[in-house]
Amino acid sequence: MSGTSVDGVDVALIETDGERVASFGPSLTIPYADDVRRTIHAAFGAERASDATSAAERAVTEAHVMAVQRWSAEHDIALSTIDLVGFHGQTITHRPEKHFTWQIGDGAALAGSLGVRVINDLRAADVAAGGQGAPLVPVYHAALVRDLPRPLVVVNVGGVANVTWVGADDSLLAFDTGPGNGPIDDWCARHAGQRYDNDGMLAATGTVDRTRLGHFSEHRFFARIPPKSLDRGDFSD
Repeated sequence: MSGTSVDGVDVALIETDGERVASFGPSLTIPYADDVRRTIHAAFGAERASDATSAAERAVTEAHVMAVQRWSAEHDIALSTIDLVGFHGQTITHRPEKHFTWQIGDGAALAGSLGVRVINDLRAADVAAGGQGAPLVPVYHAALVRDLPRPLVVVNVGGVANVTWVGADDSLLAFDTGPGNGPIDDWCARHAGQRYDNDGMLAATGTVDRTRLGHFSEHRFFARIPPKSLDRGDFSD
């Protein structure tokens, strides 16, 4: 997994029957090198193939190959014992109103390098059919909390923040709630010369700008009825 924060690749072993998460195995996070992050950022917003998107896709795929191989070596787990690798890729553009989303990453190349079956391009068909492009997230959240009292909500804060409502009758409602770490990371890169606000230390030195916060809360996205979703750059202004 590589999320909209573009901070790196997360590798995790999960055992599941599709209804419950039976167990969690070891995990590993490999940060993107600065040049890889710049290459990915150069492809943001693209809606057609170009030299920039091709370079970004190669970089993302190679980073995932390296991350999985390193995970396998560090935890002494043979890749031949893995049933399936899920490859989300890296979202560079998300325009559900146009029935378009793009997650770069070469699934065939990843499968060839690892010798393991890979499933990828997880979102395009959902968006083309009128969905918001994250069909697995609510199902995973439901499996994760299968044995907990319901109704409940699961909140996830990445580059964009999202929530899943799991009803007492197993009904699901999931949608993006607003920006997450993405704008904060971008601000840190522009003004503080660092990739993110480590432990919130920069934020802790300031005070809340109530006027700006009020203006922010009037953004048209918050008035829309869910399900709804965001592109990483939708709050860049």
